[in-house]
Amino acid sequence: MGVAIAIPEPFGSELRQKRSDFGDPMAETVPSHVTLMPPTALTNTELDGVCDALQSAASGLHPFPMRLRGTGTFRPISPVVFIAVSQGISYTEILAKAVRTKLGSPELKFPFHPHVTVAHNLDDDALDRAYDELAAFECAFQVESIHLYLHENEDGWTPRHEFLLGPDM
Repeated sequence: MGVAIAIPEPFGSELRQKRSDFGDPMAETVPSHVTLMPPTALTNTELDGVCDALQSAASGLHPFPMRLRGTGTFRPISPVVFIAVSQGISYTEILAKAVRTKLGSPELKFPFHPHVTVAHNLDDDALDRAYDELAAFECAFQVESIHLYLHENEDGWTPRHEFLLGPDM
């Protein structure tokens, strides 16, 4: 399982297509998203508890604006090019911490940095191309929910449950 903010249309498909154009095979199985909790093993018996925890985490924060603007990279630490979150960073950090706390997740290997991956584990030329071609990319939207993604062998990462932000009415 993974927990993320889905990038809405048409932006999600546009970024996913660009990822594919750069030669990243993960474009086929990974929708465009901002990760809140990285992939974690989950059994079917744990699913109800996970959903309850995610609903609790989501209810603690109201919807918020997010803007994605320009590119960044984690090189040389990791061969990744991403679209930067330029508005909504603090809200996303709070939401990610709430998700990880409610699920009792272990500490992250790297500091949390909200972003949308557009190229990963590619050669330097492809990473440079992604960085340059998407440098002027910009979009804005309202984050109203988070998603629980489950990995399904044929389809890859698929959103299976949506949790609306804000208190239950």
